[in-house]
Amino acid sequence: MDAAGKILAQATFSYPLLTPQPGWTEQNPEDWWHATVQGVRAILKKASVPARQVQGIGLSGQMHGSVFLDAQKAVIGPAILWNDQRTAAECEEIERRVGGKEQLLQLVSNPALTGFTAPKILWLRNHEPENFARVKKVLLPKDYIRFRLTGTFATEVSDASGTLLLDVVNRRWSQEMLGKLDIPSEWLPPVFESPEITGKMTPEAATELGLEPGIPVVGGGGDQAAGAVGTGVVEPGILSVALGTSGVVFAFSKEPSQDAQGRLHTFCHAVSGTWHVMGVMLAAGGSFQWFRNALSAEEQARAKAENRDVYDILTELAATVPPGAENLFFLPYLSGERTPHADPHARGAFVGLSLRHQKAHLVRAVLEGISFGLRDSLEIIRELKIPVREIRVSGGGGKSPFWRQLLANIFGEEITVLNVEEGPAFGAALLAAVGTGAFPTVPAACQASLRVVDRVVPEAEWVAFYEKR
Repeated sequence: MDAAGKILAQATFSYPLLTPQPGWTEQNPEDWWHATVQGVRAILKKASVPARQVQGIGLSGQMHGSVFLDAQKAVIGPAILWNDQRTAAECEEIERRVGGKEQLLQLVSNPALTGFTAPKILWLRNHEPENFARVKKVLLPKDYIRFRLTGTFATEVSDASGTLLLDVVNRRWSQEMLGKLDIPSEWLPPVFESPEITGKMTPEAATELGLEPGIPVVGGGGDQAAGAVGTGVVEPGILSVALGTSGVVFAFSKEPSQDAQGRLHTFCHAVSGTWHVMGVMLAAGGSFQWFRNALSAEEQARAKAENRDVYDILTELAATVPPGAENLFFLPYLSGERTPHADPHARGAFVGLSLRHQKAHLVRAVLEGISFGLRDSLEIIRELKIPVREIRVSGGGGKSPFWRQLLANIFGEEITVLNVEEGPAFGAALLAAVGTGAFPTVPAACQASLRVVDRVVPEAEWVAFYEKR
């Protein structure tokens, strides 16, 4: 991204997901590093930018994942990811040790959920004591990349909020929480605000990436907070809906707003000195992806033959049947759920199937079910009296005009689309620009580089219909 906020080039490299047991999800941190090296080298080539012109680097990444390092700073085993469900017993253990959910909300503003980092640390202690005995540092995914870039250990407030170890209200590690869980505080890196410079690129990393040594690396943000910066959710009244594998409804807050039942996450925002609340459903786009993989071989073959996106073909199919899919419901709990049902054992279902229903009905029911799941989070945000003036949609699902209209009708709110689709990566670039002086503040950076390019107005007839549903 240039200093005016214009995107010059982008590159994407993927890496495998490991599922060694049902409900377990892992990745190899070394794979992230290889993809980073490939990505940076590809992007320099695409943008035709000399390495010496790069002024700063921002980082974003999946939240909650655990990277354990030993005394030699080597990785101990695969990273346990955000959607891994193995830690239900450890979540119960945390509640017992701390003194219940209310005490947790008081200390760290969030309940104990299977995806968070703290239960993963306890799981390692309970199930792999030999590996646990080797641990000297615990890093989040993007902060492992920071370590490889700069040789320094650091994190920032938005990502640290998802560990269950941060005093979110005061933006620092909770010594009381660490004490109750017997986790040494020296295992955790120093905490910065998101636009702050946390380190500089080492000569070794610069050689690997094709960059110059000494480039500042800023704090950055967890994927959702950085995505909110990348979609301009940096002031009251603007919400975002991110339709990726998971689905997130995200709202800015000047103060730390808390849902008394702990159904929403209350985290520090990537905008210094502010907070956000968010509801997370674990299988939003993931449910649609499951349907594509399990039940859409015919559409995949057609997409290949016509050189089209299979998701476009499936949404066209969904549009051929009426709203409500002729009384078919889909429950999108394929990976358990977080908001508002914090239950790793929740499961999905089609409800109301009849001989009348064809594949088109199933596709429509899946998209409607995901949208209803996201509306659950919106309802809680409204309960907290957080203003809703505009809802911005992003992520893969947000590219579908059909799905955008469906969301507008189910939410009963206008949906807007921005000129930028990169979300978290763009937010990380904006944070780097603020940290290195290109913009004075994060809101100023967003104002300079973002604009609304499409508005989707809810259709009154279907708003009333879906309200009833």
